[in-house]
Amino acid sequence: MKIAFVGCGYVADYYINTLPYHPELILAGVYDCRDERAAQFAHHYGVAQYKSLDELLTDQTVDIVVNLTNPGSHYTVTKASLEAGKHVYSEKPLAMEYAKAQELYALAQQQGLQLASAPCSLLGESAQTLWKAVRDGVVGQPRLVYAELDDGLVHRMNYRQWITQSGSPWPYRDEFKIGCTIEHAGYYLTWLTAIFGPALTVTAYAKCLVPNKEDESDQIVTTPDFSVGCIEFASGVVARLTCSIIAEHNHTLTIVGDEGNLFVHECWDYHSPVYKERIKLKRRREELPIISTLLGYGKQKLPMRCDPNPQHGQKQPLKTMDFCRGVAEMAAAVREERPSRMAADHALHVNEITLTLQSPEAMGSPRRLETTFTPIEPMPWAQG
Repeated sequence: MKIAFVGCGYVADYYINTLPYHPELILAGVYDCRDERAAQFAHHYGVAQYKSLDELLTDQTVDIVVNLTNPGSHYTVTKASLEAGKHVYSEKPLAMEYAKAQELYALAQQQGLQLASAPCSLLGESAQTLWKAVRDGVVGQPRLVYAELDDGLVHRMNYRQWITQSGSPWPYRDEFKIGCTIEHAGYYLTWLTAIFGPALTVTAYAKCLVPNKEDESDQIVTTPDFSVGCIEFASGVVARLTCSIIAEHNHTLTIVGDEGNLFVHECWDYHSPVYKERIKLKRRREELPIISTLLGYGKQKLPMRCDPNPQHGQKQPLKTMDFCRGVAEMAAAVREERPSRMAADHALHVNEITLTLQSPEAMGSPRRLETTFTPIEPMPWAQG
């Protein structure tokens, strides 16, 4: 199935570098509003370049538009693509405004087109293994989740030297303006909503702790660099999700059940191990570590559910997640004439939660969510 990239910036390299894992996807060409950036990207990877967005959208051979533009342009590009009759897989979020995200969802439904939003790590081995453990009752009834998405003091790192293979620098000014919650919350929100179903309410707090993140600039950014929210799911589970580019790197997810806990340490690694730990009925200071281990209370690694497709099953380095797996899922859904696991109603639900976490005053907090979604099916290789 033929796809086309709109946007040839920093993230586009990660998508094109995982295309070989999905030979069923054929890249027809790329476009960027900055002609020189598109030319540089197209030359580096030896792909065709469209001279305008209109040229791309009128190419009848293109089935799916992969929207890799800046989040502020997601709405405009996705809307134009849907109106042109193209299925759209967009980088997160669907839109920066809730009303515009709703509009895109309605347009996709009206046009009978697939619409999805990154991230697609829900389709990876770690998420699917964790989900199966919950379904199988490995730790009993789940009650509480702690999800951490902290990335350290990014503004004090050497971020000006972060450059992709094709030569695109990390768009730090845009990243600081958009905020870590918009950029990262979806990595665990997609897991949690898939595993526990639709959320009912979100109670959030967000704040900008470091207004000036660029030493050579007096630009003041008020976008939150820290957010925390408590999410109540219809299933009864409550999750606390924290995002920041202040606290030390921590991507741990913990699911607390009646009979023990489940752990994953990294949502950006599709092969991050999943651990279980039996419930302890004594206070930790009353136990000797060696006794706890002998009684089987230590962490135990669960067998990883693995995609049998040899193209998909290769271990991905942490910095090169399988970004195209979501595009491949959409393409399979189109071919098989079935709903995609990366469906528009789920993307809209995650979009609403994310915006509430980032902007609790504007969205209202506590917020009773307006959206819901059809339950998501696990991957076939993780169902048995």
